[in-house]
Amino acid sequence: MAHIIDLQTHTDKRGNLTVIEKILPFDIKRIFYIYGVDNSERGGHRHHKTKQAAICIQGSCIISNNNGKEKQEFILNKPSKCLILQPEDYHSMYNFTKDAILMVLASEYYNYSDYIFENYAK
Repeated sequence: MAHIIDLQTHTDKRGNLTVIEKILPFDIKRIFYIYGVDNSERGGHRHHKTKQAAICIQGSCIISNNNGKEKQEFILNKPSKCLILQPEDYHSMYNFTKDAILMVLASEYYNYSDYIFENYAK
């Protein structure tokens, strides 16, 4: 099931430093980021194998999630909040602020056959 983890952040008069180390439940094989989004919805899929960690490093967005048993909505609005998505989590991202940058860390390399575009039955 999808869940938020808090990333370790060090703050002093110089600013903030957020660390991603030994906290993700997978090894990172791919990193991508989404930005410059208009009013479109992104995502709209789940996976056979890929786990993901989503961090809105600037601005904010909403990620809706459905694992076939439970529906959830997560607001990502701090670079220290990380949403962990499991392969079975059908997710969509929307309501991006104009300055939003959503970074996603993935457990697998891109493989189109890993994507499942059908949502769960209602």
